Amino acid sequence: MNRPTSTDPNDYEVLIRRRGEEDYASYCPQLAHMIKGTAHEEVEEAMKAIVLEYIASLKTNA
Repeated sequence: MNRPTSTDPNDYEVLIRRRGEEDYASYCPQLAHMIKGTAHEEVEEAMKAIVLEYIASLKTNA
């Protein structure tokens, strides 16, 4: 799988799924990365941080 090269955070999808009362997962298809947690906001913010870290690494390695 080719890793994305975009430095625009809006080019990365953050999909969130609820499974039960306190079981959430967020997934970014562009990075093929999943995070599990107990709150919607928790997994959303964690995935946004992963995306921003990835973008920062692209800028550092450019």
